[in-house]
Amino acid sequence: MITLHNLTIKSFHEGLKDKKFSALEIVQALFRRINEHDGEIKAYLSLLEESAVAQAEKTDIALAKGEEIGALAGVPLAIKDNILIKGHPATAASKILENYIASYDATVIEKLKKENAVFLGKTNLDEFAMGSSTENSAFQTTRNPHDLERVPGGSSGGSAAAVAAHMAFGALGSDTGGSIRQPAAFCGVVGLKPTYGAVSRSGVVALASSLDQIGPLTKTVEDAAILFEAIAGRDPMDSTSAETNYGGELLNPDLQKIKNLTVGLPEEYFIPELNSEIRTGTEMAMEKLKSLGLKFKKISLPHAKYSLSCYYIIMPAEVSANLARFDGMRYARIAERRGINTPNDAETSPRLSASSPRKSTLEEIYFRQRGKGFGTEAKRRIILGTFVLSSGYYDAYYEKAQKVRALIKQDFENAFKEVDVIFSPVTPTPAFKIGEKTADPLSMYLSDIFTIPVNLAGLPAISIPVTQTSADLTQTNAEKIQRKSAYSPRKSAPLPVGFQLIGKHFREADILGIGQYYERLTN
Repeated sequence: MITLHNLTIKSFHEGLKDKKFSALEIVQALFRRINEHDGEIKAYLSLLEESAVAQAEKTDIALAKGEEIGALAGVPLAIKDNILIKGHPATAASKILENYIASYDATVIEKLKKENAVFLGKTNLDEFAMGSSTENSAFQTTRNPHDLERVPGGSSGGSAAAVAAHMAFGALGSDTGGSIRQPAAFCGVVGLKPTYGAVSRSGVVALASSLDQIGPLTKTVEDAAILFEAIAGRDPMDSTSAETNYGGELLNPDLQKIKNLTVGLPEEYFIPELNSEIRTGTEMAMEKLKSLGLKFKKISLPHAKYSLSCYYIIMPAEVSANLARFDGMRYARIAERRGINTPNDAETSPRLSASSPRKSTLEEIYFRQRGKGFGTEAKRRIILGTFVLSSGYYDAYYEKAQKVRALIKQDFENAFKEVDVIFSPVTPTPAFKIGEKTADPLSMYLSDIFTIPVNLAGLPAISIPVTQTSADLTQTNAEKIQRKSAYSPRKSAPLPVGFQLIGKHFREADILGIGQYYERLTN
């Protein structure tokens, strides 16, 4: 019997070459698992079973012919539904794109197709990647595989949950203010946010163009390095992307070099209000890293306290500009039908009866498209962004926020003159309960207080589980019910806790290297 729980990208590749199983067998086993468990977790919005089976068979044929295969050949991956795969839905978890089919591949998908990776399906997210809990999806709420009453984090909650529940060996997410690292921490998996520009953004539905970055979610740091290496690099379709050359450092870290790194501890991140489980977990991780020979040094990031305020001016401003394209003139259009069928999705006016149809005015299309298509959080951020960019307020808010952003970036530059890597918590608390923060947007925004500064500075960062936890979803229903009713984070079933490593620009090798040696220590 195939055991999916212990398979990683690396071990799958080795097992495939040793003919312990075929790619098709594993893909079929994963779809059986998805069909059995995703009804309660709701990680996937759509499945790509036909194309996944075809790609797996292609890998098996190559092996049967004795051909060499790459590290990602046949590897089953989940893709966040704001990343385009040609010929398949790309909803960004929004009603406004419910019927949109991607007409081209994102650059990261093109690269993974060249590696013969398998795409199992598109995963759920907060609408247009706006959120920290995956409760803002227009279609469903994803649940944390470790406790079905809790959120998986966001906005890449579906991708994190799919990996944590062993319904994919890896996944792609996007990170604008913590949307890879925070769900990785909540779900007990690894999440890498690369340096801004290290990975092309071409083909990702834009949220905030100066902050967005695509990255991997995986079971191990080594797997994250494998996936990152495959998608990184310059792309002529994205002028912000950069040439990358890591020279083998990502997958073969030198222990002696790792031991010579100095790790900074920012005093602003270890606040008295930090949840006790998070504090205990990060201290445990710190002690393990010290046993590697790493030196720790206290540092200060004095402008970090302004990051949240700064972010929630810059990000909505860019949201307002990027989401203006969803106007009913392109992509899919929301139609309001009153018992009639009109060609090309033509709508009737809400002020007219079905018996007297006419073409909608441009204004009516705009109001219907955006009024019905966007959810509450998307509307909130569009309105806020439009306001801070409006005449008379631009200087007072947006321009000032950009100046503060420069100071935050300068803080990191000063810190990196003294240290090589920065260590911090990922989140102030473990995963919270579904519905706990939906009525309080500010409380929800605070979930990303430790991750947002990284995006403002464009730095690479990784979330690593303090200990490897694994959601065993094969337990009986009675056990699930007992766990829900008797759940206590300090007793029988502790929630995952992650720690964050922040690196210098394009020094993913440092944080991935430390992470890989940490994993070897903790097995």
